[in-house]
Order: sequence, then structure tokens, then C-alpha cells
Amino acid sequence: MRRRRLGPLALVGGAGALAFVVARAGLAAEPGGASPAEPAPSTTTLPTTAGNALAVRTAVQFVDVGDVDENEETFFATVDVRLRWTDRSAPKLSVRGADVDAALATIWSPGVELANLDGEPDHVRRGLTIDGGGHVELLERTTGTFTTTLDVREFPFDRQQLAVDVVVPEEDLDHVVLEFHGDDVAFSRVASGVELTGWEPGSVDLVSAPVPGWGGDAHARVIASFNVARQSTTVMAPVFIPLFSSMVIPLVAIWLQKVSDEGEFEIDAFELANIVIGGLFAVIALNFTINSEYSTLASGDNTVTRLFALNYLSLATAMAVNLGMFQFNLVERWFGRFVQEQLYHVLWWGLPVITLGTSVAVLLVAWA
Repeated sequence: MRRRRLGPLALVGGAGALAFVVARAGLAAEPGGASPAEPAPSTTTLPTTAGNALAVRTAVQFVDVGDVDENEETFFATVDVRLRWTDRSAPKLSVRGADVDAALATIWSPGVELANLDGEPDHVRRGLTIDGGGHVELLERTTGTFTTTLDVREFPFDRQQLAVDVVVPEEDLDHVVLEFHGDDVAFSRVASGVELTGWEPGSVDLVSAPVPGWGGDAHARVIASFNVARQSTTVMAPVFIPLFSSMVIPLVAIWLQKVSDEGEFEIDAFELANIVIGGLFAVIALNFTINSEYSTLASGDNTVTRLFALNYLSLATAMAVNLGMFQFNLVERWFGRFVQEQLYHVLWWGLPVITLGTSVAVLLVAWA
């Protein structure tokens, strides 16, 4: 019988089949042979804390502060927010810039927001550091415009708090709390060299103030407040000198009156009433100007609104004196010329003393 010779393709196929069988046999025979690679367990879940809420240490530093817009109740600032927590499953690393986003996608993070940031930030830069013990530090520098609430009841001696609200919106207080210790308070300050036009920089305070959430839940919040005091001298000239000057107008309408030897008034009341009416228009124009420049003073009880009220009261008093005493001689008709003459002398000195004394008292109350 003739033997059939195997072709090249048959030889290659046989060798491949033999190699496959040998490889399978080797894997089966080797104890503890390697199994197919499994995906790494996810570490983006909240780290376990034995039933307690995870504590995230929080600190805020004001790197730079720009102008305060009192009409919009906003301020422009650059702040550093430092967050620190412990996650034993987090790998050791140190990254900055764009690499932080990729690193945060692999670990859990509190996902804090600056709740009073007005719109999108102008600039954000972050750094992330994790040591071998799982101690995580996330530092985020944000530049943008922040909303604030100004309390001008003590204007121009008021002190304001330029606040940054750090909030955890996705986790409630049962799972995540924001807290601060001594070193966090020490970190929370205003950088040296920061100057704020019209204001004197002060300290930075941290306050824990949870914010209500849905369904009765509450979310952790830390308010970092940069305390500033207004430089009162910068507003005394444009605001209070015109206010005090306008108070003289109704007094002039009384001082210009002349009394004859017989006790009769010599100046026509119509001319003096024109002075009072002119003063009224001057106060209205001043009111519009100040409210346009400082719209926060337009409503509420504060030093400026009180002085405007005193202005209108002085004008009303001067108009009543001109009509009742100078024009219609009501005091003379009711009580006699002598009483009218004595009352006029009392008003001559009494109105300026009352007006000036009340104005000074309003300023002292605000200053105190």
C-alpha cells in the first residue's frame, strides 16, 4: 500500500491543535492557576464609618477680594476651599489641574458646592493628595462673583460679612457632616496684602449652619464669613453733608422773617413758602441721587432714611409756621400778639437745636 504524504497545511493545523491541547492541560494541572482578570471594586461609594456620619474637615481662605457691589449685593473674590476626610480604600496619589477630575472619578468625594456663587465661576483650579493611610485632601481655588446680604441699619458705621456658603447637596447629615478644628480655623483667614476699597479687612469666621433639604432632610453647610468694616469717611462727604445742608433750608425760611417793633411780621409769607418748596424739591432730588448710588439704603430702617424723615418733618414744620403764623396769624388771633412774638423767638432757637440734636443722636446710635 502506498503511504499518503501530508501536505504543509495539514502539518500546520496539527501543530496548532497540539499546542492548544498542551496549554489547556497545563492550566488544568497547575494548582491555583490564574483566572481571567476581574474588574477592580468600585471605590466611589461613601466610606464606611461604623454607622456614624463621615466627617469632612472644612476650611476656607480668602486669597483675594475685589470690589463690593452694594446695589447688587455681590462681591468678587478668589477663595481656597480645603476639604479633608479619610477613605482607606483610596489609592495613594498626588495630582493637580486637569488630572484631578480623572482621579476623583475613581474615589468618593463629598461633592461640595459654593451655594452663593453667582453664575459660573471665572476660574477653578484643584489639587488632590492622598497619603498611604487614606487621608484625602482636596484643595479647590475658585474665582467668581458671590452673592451676599448687606445689613445697612448702622450705615455709615456698619460692618458686613462677605460670606461663602460651602454645602453638601447630595448627602444628608446622616451620612456626611462638615466640621472644622483648630488647624482649619487657622487656615481660614484673609491673605496678607488684600485691600478692599472703602472697607477695612477683618477676620474670617467659620459657622456650621445646616441647610434644609427635601423630605425633612438636612444637608451640611459651613459658612465662611470675611468680616469687613466700612470706612465711614469715604461716604460722609457725598451723603451726609448734603443731608445736613438740606436741613438748614426750612430753618432759613424762619430766620429770614423780621418782626417790627409792634410785633408784626414784615416779610411776606409767600416768599418764605417758596424757600420751603424749593427745599422740598432739593430733598427729593437728593433722595433720588443717594438711592441710585446706594440702593440698599432705599428700604428699611437706617441712618439715611431717618435723616431723610427728619428733613421732611422739618420742611413740614416750616411750612406750617409760614402758613399758620406768618400768613394767617392764627397764634395772634387765638392767644394774642405777645404769645405769638414769644413763640416766634422760641422757634427761632428751638427748631435748630431740636433738628441738630436729633441728627447727631441718629448718628450716635448708628456709631454705638
